[in-house]
Amino acid sequence: MDLIDQIKTIAQNIEKIKGGSLNEQATKNSFIMPFIEALGYDTRDPFEVFPEFTADIPVLKNDKVDYAILSNDKPIILIECKCFQDTLDNIKHTAQLHKYFQNTEARFGILTNGIVYRFYTDIDKSHVMDTKPFFEFNVLKFSDSDIHELKRFSKANFDPNSLNDAAQNLLYTKEIKRLMTEQLTNPSPDFIKFFASQVYSGRIMASTVEKFTEITKVSLKEFINERIAERLKSAMDSNEQADFMATESAGLNEQSEIAVEDDLIVTTEEELEGFYIVKAILREVIDVTRLQYKDTQNYFGINLDGRVSQTICRLRFNSSKKYVGIIDASGKEAKKEIANLDGIYGVGEFLKDRVIHLTNGKYVEELRTIEEIR
Repeated sequence: MDLIDQIKTIAQNIEKIKGGSLNEQATKNSFIMPFIEALGYDTRDPFEVFPEFTADIPVLKNDKVDYAILSNDKPIILIECKCFQDTLDNIKHTAQLHKYFQNTEARFGILTNGIVYRFYTDIDKSHVMDTKPFFEFNVLKFSDSDIHELKRFSKANFDPNSLNDAAQNLLYTKEIKRLMTEQLTNPSPDFIKFFASQVYSGRIMASTVEKFTEITKVSLKEFINERIAERLKSAMDSNEQADFMATESAGLNEQSEIAVEDDLIVTTEEELEGFYIVKAILREVIDVTRLQYKDTQNYFGINLDGRVSQTICRLRFNSSKKYVGIIDASGKEAKKEIANLDGIYGVGEFLKDRVIHLTNGKYVEELRTIEEIR
């Protein structure tokens, strides 16, 4: 079962029982332990998941962190748990995890109430837990990208070095998004001055900033609304002849290659991981049980209902460079080079549009020409 499916099962269970009166221990048993297991860790193995972990350090006295995930007998992730009804904003909760973090070898800490999971590390100062989490996961409300980030903490994918880089990027991205949101709703004088200086030739005075504050607000709102309108308009466009050509071409191309002997084909873990990422992306627009794959010597094809004429994309990972191939409206395969598996998310909208085309017979503008995908 994919991680996203396991998380959804946990979410369904939470919805059923969260109305009851549960204490912290019940929250651990019903919410948190299944979450840890979904990440691939064995909660029944104390050498992997150690409950009530006590570090052999005097300053901690007899305080214990709820769970420590171990590797080679050393803690790699600390998990401090609270009752699902508790808010994680209580500074005492963060202080507890901070204390454990600073006095153990673990470089990642999680504070959770079984619904929200806040992930911390030591970006600002080595061995000192940051005051702000670099990632927050809500079991009851998450996106495909959230699942992708969460997978980094699974037993199969855990790599502290790459996680440190990812944590920095996530933290900075989150803060920049927060600043952008603030500027969209309440632009600062410096923000106003930047735009005013680009279009106004006079001296930027206090009165100028005041005048351009409202102009900037209106401009930002209109810009966003126009982008949304353009997206909706393009989604309504269709081209029946191009649709027919794309389907026929996809079928012919696929059929010409499936004659390769199966014993010459090796499906790699990377291809399967790519398949799981595509499933996570398309979950919003299609029942993922309809998604299947057909591996060939030249590419790893992902289709609907096992039909080669319903190809969604082709993962070409058999050379030094990686490509995602999508069939465009002219019937050609548009190849997009990606640096790593994360690059699949960059063509997520194209993948969704391709599925919309295959199921509803519509193409949006983005898939009309091969050049646009490139």
